[in-house]
Formats: sequence, C-alpha cells, structure tokens
Amino acid sequence: MQLLIALIPVAALIVSLISKSFLLLDYVHVISGAIWTGTDVFMGVVLARLMRTLNINERVEIAKRLTPRTVFLLPSLAAVTVTAGIYLAEIDGYFNPLSSWVVAAIIVVIILTVQGFAILLPNSVRILLEITKKKGLPDKEKIARLNMINLKLSASQAFFQFVIIFIMANLAVGHP
Repeated sequence: MQLLIALIPVAALIVSLISKSFLLLDYVHVISGAIWTGTDVFMGVVLARLMRTLNINERVEIAKRLTPRTVFLLPSLAAVTVTAGIYLAEIDGYFNPLSSWVVAAIIVVIILTVQGFAILLPNSVRILLEITKKKGLPDKEKIARLNMINLKLSASQAFFQFVIIFIMANLAVGHP
C-alpha cells in the first residue's frame, strides 16, 4: 500500500509530461515540493524534539510505524519535485548554467540528493531490515540511532528546501 501511495506523484509527473500540460506540471512540482518540505519540517523540527524526550522503546515504536510510511514516499516526492522543477526551468527559459541563481539551485539540489539518496534512504532501509529481522531480536539501539540521524537530516533537508524556494522566487522575479 505504501508503495502505491508513493507512485501517485510519479504517475502525476508522467501524465503531466505526456500531456505536455505546463499547468499540471507546475501543480505537480508545487504540491510534491510542499508535501516533501512540510514532511521534512515536521520530522526535523517537531518529531526530532519529541523523540529526544522518549525512552528507547517508545522511539523504536515510532520508528516502526514511521519508516515504512516514509521509505518510499519521501524519495518519490523528492525525485518528482526535482524532475518537475528542471522541466519547468527549461520550459520557462530559466535553465541558464551561467546564472548564479541556477548554479546555486544546482548546488542545493546536489546537497538534497546526496543527503536523501545516499544517507536518508539507506538508513531507512537499514531500519526496515532491522525491524523485520527474522532471526533474533531487533537491535533497538541501532533503530533509534539511525532514526535520530534521519530526523536530524530531515531538518537539514527542510532548511535547504527553503533555500531553494528563495532561489526559485528570485529566478521568477527576473534576477539574473
């Protein structure tokens, strides 16, 4: 079920690209980005603070419920948001590699991509593997530690998402 939910943004992106609907592509970009950013703000600011106050068993229980729901959805939202953004920049004529704003956007996207796909996603998979361990008990310390790393990185992701929103706003008003 979680995988099917994660496929909704991908399907919307595909439909917008096939139909060549700029408006739909813009909606896909904005809505996917808003959900991705909102989730990262919630996880990085609210949930991370809450988790610090809980004992290890409570942290693990939250991780058991949270990780299966985010492991597919967040990478899907991230990939769709970035892909739609690149298409929109190209269509609007903003994708000028000589523009300092475009260079800044590329740097932020690289940071977000590395954090998301090289750290957050592998940590989430490690948590899932630990939770679903067939032999022996799950390592609660490992689950709690990896989950806290992911929550802290979610705050970093949210920060960089606000930076890229700032960059996009400056591009939209015509700053070179």
